[in-house]
Amino acid sequence: METDCNPMELPNNTGFEEDSDYTDFEGTEVKDMRLEAEAVVNDVLFAVSNMFVSKTLPCAEDVAYINVETRERNRYCLELTEAGLRVVAYDFDQTDDRLQTPYHETVYSLLDSLSPAYREVFGNALLQRLEALKKESQS
Repeated sequence: METDCNPMELPNNTGFEEDSDYTDFEGTEVKDMRLEAEAVVNDVLFAVSNMFVSKTLPCAEDVAYINVETRERNRYCLELTEAGLRVVAYDFDQTDDRLQTPYHETVYSLLDSLSPAYREVFGNALLQRLEALKKESQS
């Protein structure tokens, strides 16, 4: 099951806001990747064993690193850039330049490819949310 949304929190708005984490940089919108990485962690922490933004590897406006341990106890270091997310090492706070893994547009897609347990927990959370919405609409 591949999905591009968090079933627990659907956005209330989709428009650009002046006080968002986008800043004007020579006429273009640039995301602060540390803020983006924190948002990624908050979105899927419920479905993995452990996940946090690396304090060891450098974060910048264009790159951040996220450590994740799946429910299967596999550890990964993820690189987050405008291109997406990809695995850069098979341990926390590491990068391996020889590793050539594909980019994923979303953390959901990446974790779906790495962790069957994530897929199950995420799917169950989605089902629970849909059941709650159904009950809500019936009352």
